[in-house]
Amino acid sequence: MTVVILDGYTVTQDDLSWSTLETALAQREQGCTCQVIAYERTRAEDTIQRLRDADAVLTNKVVISAEVIAALPQLKYIGVLATGYNVVDCEAAHRRGIVVTNIPAYSTASVAQIVFAHLLNITNSVAHYADARSRWPQSQDFLWTDTPLTELAGKTFGIYGFGNIGQAVARIALAFGMRVMAVTSREQASLPHGVEKAEWQQVLSQADVISLHCPLTPDTRSMINRTTLLAMRPTAILINTGRGPLVDEQAVAEALHSGRLAAYCADVLSTEPPAPDNPLLTAPRCQLTPHIAWATREARSRLIGIATTNLIAFLDGQPVNRITPTT
Repeated sequence: MTVVILDGYTVTQDDLSWSTLETALAQREQGCTCQVIAYERTRAEDTIQRLRDADAVLTNKVVISAEVIAALPQLKYIGVLATGYNVVDCEAAHRRGIVVTNIPAYSTASVAQIVFAHLLNITNSVAHYADARSRWPQSQDFLWTDTPLTELAGKTFGIYGFGNIGQAVARIALAFGMRVMAVTSREQASLPHGVEKAEWQQVLSQADVISLHCPLTPDTRSMINRTTLLAMRPTAILINTGRGPLVDEQAVAEALHSGRLAAYCADVLSTEPPAPDNPLLTAPRCQLTPHIAWATREARSRLIGIATTNLIAFLDGQPVNRITPTT
């Protein structure tokens, strides 16, 4: 049994290891040879060569295309080290009888946390004042401010997508005393107390804060565009911790420059790392973090544990968190 991890560094970084996986496999195999080969990073052109002898592969962002799958007759299992699985051609895997799994709900609390880290940094300018602390001693008053400060209580928080993360964000918003509206397929009666079911146009026109928590699909790609930005309040704050292509980045940059959008906060971009000419890099009132929402030590440790459970369940003939083709 050979397991190859193609791009393990973003998961383990410098504070975790794959020992949980190695121990679980060793215990299950009961003396049989089981090899785990972990690469920190893998270039696309090296993928097939590194998987020549693999029975199972774990990948985060390295693409497992139909071409790659066709070149690997021994491969039986693909474990995606993330919730999104668009890096795998699931149709090609299914035709070959290869099981594909993902890691759901491992980073819910961490992503919800960074949504409010971004929001509070906008409303309270925390980083700005911390960096400008040398100016406080020169103030004529006991305080020193040069930006507006905003209270969240009573403001309207709109959420598009009400899965695990959307629900966690709603709980925090409610704790701040905010009105919470959610665009969701669920019926009002099934929503948590305090959460209002709403249409997208209602959220656009009424929300002071809009947070995106939906998957990237043909319907949601560029759901934030010139038209939807014009429907929003010019005082609105837009937060994207879902997928970069949910927004038209050029349109958002234009809205920031023209004052049609108060602020844009994102942990994801359409291309990562971003191209130097990405318009958001130079847009005003734009907060970008480098795809770190999921990357707390706790979430990464949880991911390794679930990845281990997924692989062992597959080997036991009872796969969990399995991705099946939609067609």
